[in-house]
Amino acid sequence: MQCDSRGETTRRFAVSAKSGSDAILFWEPKTRRRSTTRKMLRSLKTRKQMNRILIALAVAGSAAAQTPRTESSAVVATVHQFVDGFNKGDTKMSLAACALQTSIVDDFPPHEWHGAGACAKWMDDFDADARKNAITDGIVVLSSPTHVDVTADRAYFVAPATYTYKKSGKPVREAGSTITVALQKSREGWRITGWAWAKH
Repeated sequence: MQCDSRGETTRRFAVSAKSGSDAILFWEPKTRRRSTTRKMLRSLKTRKQMNRILIALAVAGSAAAQTPRTESSAVVATVHQFVDGFNKGDTKMSLAACALQTSIVDDFPPHEWHGAGACAKWMDDFDADARKNAITDGIVVLSSPTHVDVTADRAYFVAPATYTYKKSGKPVREAGSTITVALQKSREGWRITGWAWAKH
């Protein structure tokens, strides 16, 4: 039986085979078929949602696993930016790696710098000391860091360092020194908030 023009309850007849040659007719209301279809659609929708959740969790877990390594690399890059700027005589490059408020301890007087613009003050004093002592061609080479510790927006970096330069035209090599750096992450990225140089 098909649906009438007024949309009233309809029935669909089907044949059900039994043993032997006899057969009976049965009817299935269309509402039951629609209900079954809706259940199947809901089941498929639920499965899709679960798959999306599982994929999102997998991506988040992968990102979380990669984050510490990524942050450590960014910390190392900031330290090398400061050192590379020093080696090239590029003041802007080095200063860009420093936070506005910085603390510094080094082996030439006045030995300690802190506060706003401390990195720039250290550079001025370094240049003055170098001229006074006939030091030129200073180069710092960092070895592989012994510590790169990142906790939230703070980081701690330690690495052996070698400082070579010329004093009155004669080459000098200071090996076995250590540089220790503290950093903080800002909107602009990792910036040096303090560093200390320990001469061997």
